[in-house]
Amino acid sequence: MGHLQAMNSLFRAATAGAAFLGAALAAAPADAKTQLTVYTAVEADELAAFKQAFEAKNPDIEIRWVRDSTGIITAKLLAEKANPQADIVWGLAATSLKLLADDGMLMAYAPKGLDQIAKDLRDPAEPPAWVGQRVWISAVCFNTVEAKKRNLPAPKSWADLADPVYKGQIAMPNPNSSGTGFLSVSAWVQTMGEEKAWDYMTRLHDNVATYTHSGSKPCRQAGAGEYAVGISFDYRGAKVKADGAPVDVLVMSEGSGWDLESFGIVKGTDAPDAAKALADWSVSREANEMYAKAYSVVALPGVAKPIPGYPDGLIQSMIKNDFSWVAANRERLLAEWQKRFDGKTEPKS
Repeated sequence: MGHLQAMNSLFRAATAGAAFLGAALAAAPADAKTQLTVYTAVEADELAAFKQAFEAKNPDIEIRWVRDSTGIITAKLLAEKANPQADIVWGLAATSLKLLADDGMLMAYAPKGLDQIAKDLRDPAEPPAWVGQRVWISAVCFNTVEAKKRNLPAPKSWADLADPVYKGQIAMPNPNSSGTGFLSVSAWVQTMGEEKAWDYMTRLHDNVATYTHSGSKPCRQAGAGEYAVGISFDYRGAKVKADGAPVDVLVMSEGSGWDLESFGIVKGTDAPDAAKALADWSVSREANEMYAKAYSVVALPGVAKPIPGYPDGLIQSMIKNDFSWVAANRERLLAEWQKRFDGKTEPKS
């Protein structure tokens, strides 16, 4: 399957939900609350709390989430460019939002309180097209019980995971579907150089049992003992560990890829005031304190604090990440990855 076909397939998978949403909106009474359609890739188990907190402060607005993995939401937004369906994109990778901003799809807006946000975690334009919320970082979930049964050493480096001892023991997200998968691929290319990175991914591919569509799933699979190693991200690793799975959450010695959950208002929205209200709330201290319950780096300085279950040295392991380079090369890297490695991707559910 070609890259364009794959992106179209991802988009078709997402349109059924949008059709249902459209019917629901059409049925809403004229005097109902302002319906705010919010496209997001935030983990599903966090969305209810965000909705409740925002609507408590804005009782005339109702959030309607449209949630999917980063790659699918990004493909959906690009496919809808001529007829946008979302009012605001919220909690999507900054590399995706920069792509949308460069394509003229976002409305520049400076939320109230923007001056308090870390300057390196937002679009530098004035006013910005997108603003960061919190950082998610690549991490490895390692099942210690399964590793002992299979006589597997704990990996210390990305290079270790290419050792044949891990053959068939690794799950990883497909970067075309998952932002977590893509941040790993883009980090390897940035830190190793392109030629060495593709060579590394070829050797890693020999050990990978499956590529998932979800960035969380490899860690959940490792937690369940399905595979010994899951390439995933910090929040999910800490959550799986807190839920009792026998996993160690590890960072690799060469450094960790990362991206920034961010928001941006869709140009042409029918609900600009409601979208601005969500943007304003999203940079507030209240919102950042909620982000910090699960993530160790948030956009408002001084709010984040250590979280149980996160690996030592996580923040120090973050690579120097060039968002502009990543956004400009995103489609090319995804197409090349798909051409080389897509054969082990799990079926779409």
